[in-house]
Amino acid sequence: MRCAIVYSGQTGNTALLAQRLKAMLSISDLVYYGAPDGKGAVADVIWVGFWTDKGSSDELVSAFLRTLQDKKVFLFGTAGFGGSKAYFAQILSRVQENLNPSNTVVGSYMCQGKMPASVRQRYEALQVQQPEQMRQLIENFDAARSHPNQTDLDGLESAAAKAICTLRECCQ
Repeated sequence: MRCAIVYSGQTGNTALLAQRLKAMLSISDLVYYGAPDGKGAVADVIWVGFWTDKGSSDELVSAFLRTLQDKKVFLFGTAGFGGSKAYFAQILSRVQENLNPSNTVVGSYMCQGKMPASVRQRYEALQVQQPEQMRQLIENFDAARSHPNQTDLDGLESAAAKAICTLRECCQ
């Protein structure tokens, strides 16, 4: 089973998740590790990581996903806003819309991720106009600073282990 880990990120969050996956997978199985590229599409199983942009995967990952045919795909991502599994499920659903129906999603995982300081500065600048909304956004920003944390990485590992088990047909 040839595997690839293809990911995109801006703050290091998705890279951290990709590194955890790389540590889990057998090196002999890994044919590509890095940014979205056709070299990753030669694998049988593709672990695809993204950062959330406007409620879906970033454009580099979205474009890559649209090129895949007849692959087994595990999606993993980070979003600045967290705490809601329903929100993460909506994002994952939108991301999956980029996949051709010939592909099979074998698993997925999402967690909160830290955001650049410029985001907090923008919220602070808008606080005079929208005090309550910006207060909530600043609180979320501050809560996101510690993510992905160990709990997030353990959650990814658990989701990935289930997918690996399914891929190897050892679990029912």
